[in-house]
Amino acid sequence: MTIDAVLADADKRLDENIERLFTFLRIPSISADPAYKAECDKAANWIAGELKSLGCTVSVHETPGRPMVVGHYTPPKATAKTPHVLFYGHYDVQPADPLELWTSPPFEPRRVTGKDGVERMYGRGTADDKGQLMTFVEAARSYVRVHGALPIKATFLIEGEEESGSPSLVPFLKAHAKELSCDAAFVCDSNMWDAKTPAITTRLRGLVHEEITIKGPSIDLHSGMYGGPALNPIRALTKLIASLHDAKGKVTIPGFYDGVSELPAATKKQWRSLKFSEKKFLGDVGLKSAAGEKGRTVLEQIWARPTAEVNGLWGGYMGAGTKTVIPSEAHAKFTFRLVGKQKPEKVLKAFQAHAKKQMFGDAKLTFSGKGGGAPASEISESNPWIQKSAAALKDEFKRETVLMGSGGSIPIVRYFKDILGMDSVLVGFGLNDDAIHSPNEKYNVSSFKHGIRSWIRIIAAIAG
Repeated sequence: MTIDAVLADADKRLDENIERLFTFLRIPSISADPAYKAECDKAANWIAGELKSLGCTVSVHETPGRPMVVGHYTPPKATAKTPHVLFYGHYDVQPADPLELWTSPPFEPRRVTGKDGVERMYGRGTADDKGQLMTFVEAARSYVRVHGALPIKATFLIEGEEESGSPSLVPFLKAHAKELSCDAAFVCDSNMWDAKTPAITTRLRGLVHEEITIKGPSIDLHSGMYGGPALNPIRALTKLIASLHDAKGKVTIPGFYDGVSELPAATKKQWRSLKFSEKKFLGDVGLKSAAGEKGRTVLEQIWARPTAEVNGLWGGYMGAGTKTVIPSEAHAKFTFRLVGKQKPEKVLKAFQAHAKKQMFGDAKLTFSGKGGGAPASEISESNPWIQKSAAALKDEFKRETVLMGSGGSIPIVRYFKDILGMDSVLVGFGLNDDAIHSPNEKYNVSSFKHGIRSWIRIIAAIAG
């Protein structure tokens, strides 16, 4: 079965495919905000309709949160030996705030050619994840249009809570394990190495989150009348924060590094061959020097080392001018990125124990009760699904595929392994400057085009 005609069909229909994506992008499917529940339902039903148009049998499953969309496709001539893979994506998006920083309305997508000649699509969800999701939907559409069928069995799992922690995902996977288990899972929610070089992500950091409150006096106090003898909870909070790292940037929580291994020499060598510019990476965001663990490269820090970060802290008076108070409470949010075999529940308990030891005097520490997380994922670079996909990507981009790590977390990869017993292949076409989760999110038209073409080649490679 030749793919030349399929590739030609995808190229010919690029404008049509972009218009279809724009229809999807106009739906403000913000999962984190209950006010957008109806829009999430609308997005779920929209993508369900697109899967039905491919010939899938589709179900929209209600959950305690946002709906799950499941589609099944079996080609007419399928046999017991026909490969069966799962394609995963998500239809929900991040909130668009702050709206005043967008150069155009976030849910009114537009296609713009910049002064550099690069054509880009702007709008919330263009890169994360609606644009990425639609690359394999459109690849499948061209395949079906040209050859009448896909050459593989396919299951589509499209969720609606990825941007709010996927609270319904694990129960859903467990309840539908038999239905969803396949030979392998393919996830399109990651980046290329650069605009011309494809990549497959083989390492993902896990994540643990917690929020704390430190209480001191029963009310805010006058700092002149009580300053000195009265405990200031902000002081207790800053003491805790300062205790998290030593002078070399290592996390000081006892037991934190349990399960963290050193990089294999071959992996370290490959990463060094990428000619990554640490100066440019940091300079692009207004920084000059790396602030993490000393003796570790920037790539090693973000792809293979765990972190402890403060994501927000507040307490006391934060209005204009001065108000001389000792606040009654102080608050902070923390996240910990995990690698290797670190266990989220163990890291969370270790942090809580460490935090308690940092308290003094009348400081009363409480935890949110909502702390939790997901473990890291590592997939062997010799995995046959990765090898086939890497070869297909090389055919499309005429460059070797980079097998890289990611500083972010995609918990679904670990869940697929632990619950459904299958490995994942993370193929994405995003770029570092796509501004996902930020104002003016964008997705290059070339990313969308090559993404569709790449999935056509990967489907062919899977089919053998």
